[in-house]
Order: sequence, then structure tokens, then C-alpha cells
Amino acid sequence: MPFAQLVIGPPGAGKTTYCHGMQQFLTALGREVILVNLDPANDHLPYDCAIDLTELITLEDTMDELGLGPNGGLIYCMEYLADHMDWLLGRLAEYSPQAYYIFDCPGQVELYTHHPQFRDQVIGQLIKQRDFRFAAVNLVDAHHCTDAAKFISVLLLSLKTMVWLELPHVNVLSKIDLIQSYGNLDFNLEYYTEVHDLSYLLDRLNAGAFTKRYHKLNEALCELIEDYNLVGFQTLCIEDKNSVMAVLSAIDKANGCVFGGLEAGNNKIMEISVKTDFNQDVSRVQEQYIDFPELYKNSKMDEDE
Repeated sequence: MPFAQLVIGPPGAGKTTYCHGMQQFLTALGREVILVNLDPANDHLPYDCAIDLTELITLEDTMDELGLGPNGGLIYCMEYLADHMDWLLGRLAEYSPQAYYIFDCPGQVELYTHHPQFRDQVIGQLIKQRDFRFAAVNLVDAHHCTDAAKFISVLLLSLKTMVWLELPHVNVLSKIDLIQSYGNLDFNLEYYTEVHDLSYLLDRLNAGAFTKRYHKLNEALCELIEDYNLVGFQTLCIEDKNSVMAVLSAIDKANGCVFGGLEAGNNKIMEISVKTDFNQDVSRVQEQYIDFPELYKNSKMDEDE
């Protein structure tokens, strides 16, 4: 019963950086981590990769041989993997089922919103044949919070992904430490992580020079998101160990790792996760990266000295 993270999200969300940082963090905690690269375009990996899809197929070769563009090439590569799952299952069989697995996935969102083969043949076979306990970790860039229209798009994309994949799901606002460089938030950070009353966001949409023309559509989209009431976010700065621990705690609860299945040598990890409250402190994140970033930066420099 191996536990695993399925790291997904749009291009530029920081998936590969996240996988590298999470691998280092988990290794420091004493977990055996197996990292699997499922991105056929990712040929410069910063992390120690145990299984690499580029050994089977690459996006560059696919585009050259079949005359496809990058989007069509990625779809073909995933369908090729779905038809050759025996390769991936065979490689996974070389490693312990007691290890903790991280799957670094491509940045093409169609794979997670309406592509049946990736969901049914790739993820489905991993669950059926190897009994994986997945949590989908959906990374989106935190700077989308600074624009009401972009944030609504992020909410819709996250919601569609959750409904389509039908997996335990953790949405993450990545690069939270860089959010201030993109502009100011209309509301406190907690509004965006908890996805409170979207009528306030609707007011911003209806005030925009472009989006105000679609006020009825704006209202319908906000109502749709609120009716499902599924989307919420963790925040992440991959260089902040407290931030990473809070995200890991949420993931471990989602895929069930915190409730059992760890080897005797890793009992310490389960005890730490259960006994310690690692829920994200949004107010601290707000102060550290939005309200008083220089204060925290100077404090960190003093600690290093």
C-alpha cells in the first residue's frame, strides 16, 4: 500500500521545484522517497529521479517524428504511456511498496480536466495494479490572487480538476513569498485560501473595464463555485520549512499516510504529524510575505549570522 503525491498544475506553477524541495524535506524527516518523472518534456531534472518517462518516450522526439506541436505531442506521450503501462509498473516493482512516492506530472491542464486515458489508464492502473494511495497536489501560482478574473479562472480550473480526477485533493498557492511583487491583494490572504463569499470578488469583476460586460456570466461562475463548495488552498514557500510541513501535513491526511502504513522505523513521522498542529497559519503567512516581508527578511538574516 504505497502512499503517493500526484503533483499537477499549469505550466510555471513550480511543480519540479516543489518535487525537488519535497524530496529534500522528506529525506531529512527520514522517509524513503521515490521520485517519478512523468513529464516527457522535462529533460533537465534538478532532483534525484528514480524513474524517468524520458527513458520510454520524449516530447522532442515525438514532435520531430510525428510533426506535432507541444500540446499534441504531450497528449500523444501520455497516450503512449497508457498503452505501455507494463513498463511503468515493471519499474515501480523494483522499489519498496513501503516507500513514499512523488509523481512529477506534465503541465498540460487538459490531462487533469478532461483527458480520460490519463485518469483511467495511467492513474487507474497504478491504483488497481499497485494499490497506490494518491493525493493530487494541485499547484497554482499565488500571483493569480492579485487579479479577480485570474483567481476565478484558478478556482474553476481547480474545481474541474477535483471533479474529474476523483482523488483526495490538496490545492496549493505556490510561490507565496513572491506574491507582493505582482501587486496588492484586494482582501486578506485568508479570503483567497478559504474562498469566502465570492460576492465581494464579483464586485471587482463587475468593476473591471473588460469583465463588467459579462456581469451575468460572472455571477453564474461565482454561484457555480460556491454551490460545489469544494475549493480551498494551502499556501507554500518551498524554502520555508514551516510552510512545507503544513502542506505535507495536509497531504498526509488526504492520502491516509498519517493514519498508518509507515514502517516501524518511521513511526516518529506519524507521531509528529498526529501530535503536532501543522495547520497553516494564514495570518502568519500574511504578515511574513505580504504585510511585513522586509521585517521577516531582516530577522532571517540575523538568525543566519
